[in-house]
Amino acid sequence: MICAVCSRQARGFGWFNPRLPRSDPRRPESVRDFCSLRCQGVFSNLMKQTGGRMIDPTEMEQAAMAACLGPLGDYVAALGLDKPLADYTREQVLGLVDVVVTSYQDRMVASHEQAAGTPF
Repeated sequence: MICAVCSRQARGFGWFNPRLPRSDPRRPESVRDFCSLRCQGVFSNLMKQTGGRMIDPTEMEQAAMAACLGPLGDYVAALGLDKPLADYTREQVLGLVDVVVTSYQDRMVASHEQAAGTPF
C-alpha cells in the first residue's frame, strides 16, 4: 500500500467515500491509504473541495511537476551534463528518481497545506 498523497509507504491511515454504502461494488475502489495523519487530512480536504473529481493533472500537480525541474537539473549538472543517461550507474539513476519523487512530494504536500490553510 502506498500513500495516496505522497506515494510513500502507507502506515495505517485511510479514507473511503462515505457516500457509497458498504454494499456498493465501487466502494473498494474509493479506499485510499496514507502514510500519516497529515497526508490523510490533506486528501480529505481536497476531496471536500473538489468533490473527488480528478482526471487530468490539476494546476497543483502541474506546478509540482515543474518544481522538480530545478532539483533535477542540479542533480544532472553534478553528474556531468555531457554524460548520457544510458551511462548512469544504478545508484545514479536511483538518486535521480529520489530527487524527482522527493521534489514532487514536497511540493504537493506544501501546496495542499497552503490550499487548505492548515499550518502543520
